[in-house]
Amino acid sequence: MQTTTFRTATVADIDAIVALVTAAYRGDSSRTGWTTEADLLDGNRIDPEVLRQDILRERSLVLLVELNGSAVACAHLAEEDGAGYFGMFSVNPSLQGGGIGKTLLSEAERIAHEQWGLTSMRMTVIDIRDELVAFYQRRGYRRTGIYKPFPYGDVRFGIPLRQDLRFEVLEKSLEAQP
Repeated sequence: MQTTTFRTATVADIDAIVALVTAAYRGDSSRTGWTTEADLLDGNRIDPEVLRQDILRERSLVLLVELNGSAVACAHLAEEDGAGYFGMFSVNPSLQGGGIGKTLLSEAERIAHEQWGLTSMRMTVIDIRDELVAFYQRRGYRRTGIYKPFPYGDVRFGIPLRQDLRFEVLEKSLEAQP
């Protein structure tokens, strides 16, 4: 029987998290799943020092999903500007489509609302990733029409393979709907 558990990452998990995030988004291994960015970006997906800061700062955590003791999914959850921020969402490509990601997203929303008292969750998504935007829309997120520039020239977050990348902010109310 497989046992799935949640836990908060520590700095000891940084190497495993970097490997998981890279496998989900970059290179040929990422093409096994549907979240690949391999045709959009090369290089790093996450910088270990940025990850360390995210793990250590207040009102910020990296949530891990472990299956039989091994990390198979993760996400960064933080409070930013009075709302929850959800990012670095990664599921092992061989396990994508099996519900782990939906469970992780729900747990992050629960923590933001029940433990931190936040009423909304935001995230940024590369706006040309239609299938990813649709995934979040099915889970109650809405497009805000707010765009943020892609950090061209900052190789800590990848090497763009095209020049039309930008982020769109998606948002969801965490308050009970009538």
